[in-house]
Amino acid sequence: MPGPLDGFRIIDFTTMIAGPYGSMILADQGADVIKVEAPRRSDHVRRAGHSHRQFSASFVNNNRNKRSLSLDLKSDAGRDILKRLASTADVFMQNFRPGVVERLGIGYDDLRAVKPDIVYLSMSGWGETGPYAHKPVYDPIIQALSGLATVQAGSDEARPRLIRTILPDKLTGITAAQAVSSALLARERTGEGQHVRLSMLDSIIAFMWSSDMGSQTFIGKEVSEQRAATFIDLIYETHDGHISVAVMSNVQWEGLCHAVGHPEWLADPRFETPGLRDRNADARLELIQSALVHKTTSEWLEILEDAGVPCAPVLNRKEMIHHPQVKASGIVIETEHPHAGRLRQARPPARFDGTPTEIRHHAPHHGEHTRELLREIGFATDEIETLHEDGVISSHDGD
Repeated sequence: MPGPLDGFRIIDFTTMIAGPYGSMILADQGADVIKVEAPRRSDHVRRAGHSHRQFSASFVNNNRNKRSLSLDLKSDAGRDILKRLASTADVFMQNFRPGVVERLGIGYDDLRAVKPDIVYLSMSGWGETGPYAHKPVYDPIIQALSGLATVQAGSDEARPRLIRTILPDKLTGITAAQAVSSALLARERTGEGQHVRLSMLDSIIAFMWSSDMGSQTFIGKEVSEQRAATFIDLIYETHDGHISVAVMSNVQWEGLCHAVGHPEWLADPRFETPGLRDRNADARLELIQSALVHKTTSEWLEILEDAGVPCAPVLNRKEMIHHPQVKASGIVIETEHPHAGRLRQARPPARFDGTPTEIRHHAPHHGEHTRELLREIGFATDEIETLHEDGVISSHDGD
């Protein structure tokens, strides 16, 4: 049984991480995703970071289950090919700065003319309007302006800090995949496509509001400065490493106090309620840290688990993939890439009983499926060769 999006075709005209990650989620769920790149300027991520046999880790981890079409969209012939392909597609995804696709002649109105019910997703850094709309942007820039860097710092007074993973990029990709799925569901009900717009800035601000913007939620009651929120950073040093311990309820707090051998903390008026423990977080964490440093991580895990206290070891990346819980979940898988060799990746996290996801094929070479795709939409062999000779298309030598 194929994945839940089997039968849907998506043209992926995105680069870097946010767009390709979002389209890969849809590809993993069964969609036929066609990645479009320029013949002489492929996706930058192909050349970024750890690489092996012409494939970077970033590229293979954001572009599996896709086919690759190398196409010059600055040429009339290239645009005609894209429109011909779009007439067979359900979704078009692009993440260029506002105005770029319109100048290329492949904006929403252009593609709707050949596929009236197409779902067209436009992803941008800042949105379509405003003083920053046409500025270039990368993940750290969004972390800075959105306030996320001050959230990560712990307070407005501390030095801002970046989250050391590209959260805005990846969150925007996840939001994009969810939005495309919703738009396709709406089309199934109404028969109509639509233009979906999404920005990194909007994605991260909406994400933050769930838990980090309480001080600005009640109008007229705003908190002028965010105080230190040290209770969030629940990493403690043990005798031989680090551990995370988090207690929220009174029952868990009582269990912790007894487990670490300090029942007298229960009588401390600073810690009688969750609100007071929050307000006196610095003192509370200092006391907990002073107790946890005297035993090893494994000793504390056994003691705290027996007491019903939420806890876990702090693992590095190499340790994480071998942890028994990670192994039990099956989230980390090993596969054979036909060109890059043996790969370790995360499988799609959502598991569908009736329409299971699968890795049908791996991240493609640049232009690996160009000829195949052109044949699918009706081009004859001599036409394809002429397009190749004219530089409108390119294909991988192995094609």
